[in-house]
Amino acid sequence: MTHARWGTAIASLRAQDEAVRAARRRVEEFMDAVADDATDLDELRDRLTTAKAVWQVCEADYLRCVTALLRAHLSRDRPPLRRPVAVVWPRPWRHMWRQHAHDRSGGVWRAIPRASLLAQAEAAGHDEILVDVNEAIRDLQASHHGHRTSPRLYERYIPDRSSLGFSDGRTARTLPGFPDPGHWVNQNFARGDGWRIQPGRKGALRTLEDNERAVHERVEAFGSAVLRLLEHHYGPAAPGRAARLQGAARWIGREQQAVPRLTPWPQKLTTLQGFTLAVLGWLVLVIAAIPWTVGMKARVLTDHPKPILLGAVALAGLGAYGIHRAGPRLMRQPGRTIALTGAAAGVAAYLVMQVQGPVAGYFFAGPFERYEREFSDGCLAASPYRDDAIQSEVADRTLVIRPISGDTTLRLGPAEDGGTHPLRPQDRGTREVLERYGCQLP
Repeated sequence: MTHARWGTAIASLRAQDEAVRAARRRVEEFMDAVADDATDLDELRDRLTTAKAVWQVCEADYLRCVTALLRAHLSRDRPPLRRPVAVVWPRPWRHMWRQHAHDRSGGVWRAIPRASLLAQAEAAGHDEILVDVNEAIRDLQASHHGHRTSPRLYERYIPDRSSLGFSDGRTARTLPGFPDPGHWVNQNFARGDGWRIQPGRKGALRTLEDNERAVHERVEAFGSAVLRLLEHHYGPAAPGRAARLQGAARWIGREQQAVPRLTPWPQKLTTLQGFTLAVLGWLVLVIAAIPWTVGMKARVLTDHPKPILLGAVALAGLGAYGIHRAGPRLMRQPGRTIALTGAAAGVAAYLVMQVQGPVAGYFFAGPFERYEREFSDGCLAASPYRDDAIQSEVADRTLVIRPISGDTTLRLGPAEDGGTHPLRPQDRGTREVLERYGCQLP
């Protein structure tokens, strides 16, 4: 292993440690501002939500990085070149990313080291710094145990109607095969009218919840202990070796830029606003119908319905998402702007509805339309093969043109509805006729 690589890894870990602490302080600042009833509480709460998401994701990245470096040290291996960093979703989906981070607590619970790392650390020795690392791992595992176990201390119960006690009653009958009343199956499907802590387990629940709430402090303590261990063995990072922040850490202090606050919809739409919104919906539906129109003109709707359906659903979804994002800002514009937007959307919807059929029909024309476009309106316009002087039919994917004058019969192909291939001569006589009239052959 090389000390140069460990120096880079330690510098990166220290930068992540500082980023996590900065993200936590940022959350505390917003919480204090909200508690003080500052002005524009809605914006503060929105930025607080973003700051919490950034903090939790940074904390999960930090915990994974600490665990990876500790494993490399205990295995006497080189540190990984790339730090574990969670992906921040692109800007259009950043609100969903924030909600996803909140639902998963940023991934902190999945990043907590398991018993295998503790066993590896205990087998490595008993020096003072390593003892602190082992204790920090045990504390994190206690927090993880509290997070997983505390919900199971609740149960469904049947209240005692004759008693004045809020939680008096008997435990609901458990379902067959699940004797634990705290199992999620019993909590969701047992026949009980009430919800309570299991009798005699309030003290255990309080301990588990305290351990669960302490996970953030324990993550920082674990990271600090591992950082001291690595610096003790490999020396501190070089002063000029500054690590560049990645992932969610780049958005600390820039919550409004990371997840811009969405303008809320009006409580009640006016007649003009409702009409404009309906016209925009009509435009979305007309655009979503384009794949259906193309499929019908190309004669592939019955053979390949799934891609066409997916295309229509995708266009409808994109249009609905665009209205969802831009609609609130539009609804708060002056009435003239809303009216002009609605009028423009109506004109666009009408044009798209009228144009999509002919345009699709031009590209996916039938054999007679292709003959007229490629030959009859061009090189054969003044010949016995013009439209008003022929009899035509399709046989075996071949377009047969019989001139009334009795001249050579033309055979062109492939003759198929909705085809995109140009018509080609199918025999020598047809080619000679086309060449005689100066037609350009593919």
